[in-house]
Amino acid sequence: MGRHIHVIGIGAGDPDYMTVQAIEALNDTRVFFAMDKGEAKSDLVALRREICARFIREPGYRFVELTDPKRSTGTDYRGAVSDWHAARARVWAAAIGAELGPDGVGAFLAWGDPSLYDSTLRILDAVKAELEFTFDVIPGITAIQALTARHRIPLNEVGEPVLITTGRKLRAHGLTGAAVVMLDAECSFQACPPGTHIWWGAYLGTGDELLVAGAVGEVGTRIAALRAEARARHGWIMDTYLLRPAD
Repeated sequence: MGRHIHVIGIGAGDPDYMTVQAIEALNDTRVFFAMDKGEAKSDLVALRREICARFIREPGYRFVELTDPKRSTGTDYRGAVSDWHAARARVWAAAIGAELGPDGVGAFLAWGDPSLYDSTLRILDAVKAELEFTFDVIPGITAIQALTARHRIPLNEVGEPVLITTGRKLRAHGLTGAAVVMLDAECSFQACPPGTHIWWGAYLGTGDELLVAGAVGEVGTRIAALRAEARARHGWIMDTYLLRPAD
């Protein structure tokens, strides 16, 4: 059989988002690898442990927490990300080699879905250059799905496309149509015209969930203040939002 890794999408925060396929993969796993991102984000590891405790039917599995290498904050964004991924790949290769036997089954639990602004699959491809194993991918509920469900709206207007982008790209190129924005620490929506409609959500699917909707000119300042206060309180924040230009 050989070493095997499940990459399991665990949804956007609510354990009820776990699919049957994901639960079966959890029960097939003996070693769970988790990145330790410091005390401020320890509840992200705690949620992963809670999901395992809730859905795994037999004891005997274990968690291996790995120290996450620091990412450079210099101006070369792509270079910094590439270096960070390479450093993570070295950590993961050492851990998989040491903690997972030749026929062992391990897993990485990806927040949301592994396909969407998540580095797990790229890093595992790099690890495969150093270590022999197979892996599969279990899709999960994305933050985008959770956001539109909680606001009770469709993602797209009739026959219209939706761009999925980042705050950095929004600041660079502006808003030309409907867009979902992720990874935005700068509240870049504030640069949009005041009539732009925004549906914003943070900590989606958790007890700390925050939701705001309205015109940017009316709710933008409130969202920025809520985001800053919540990040200061928790030490981290995961948020996303949908923008549509004014009619």
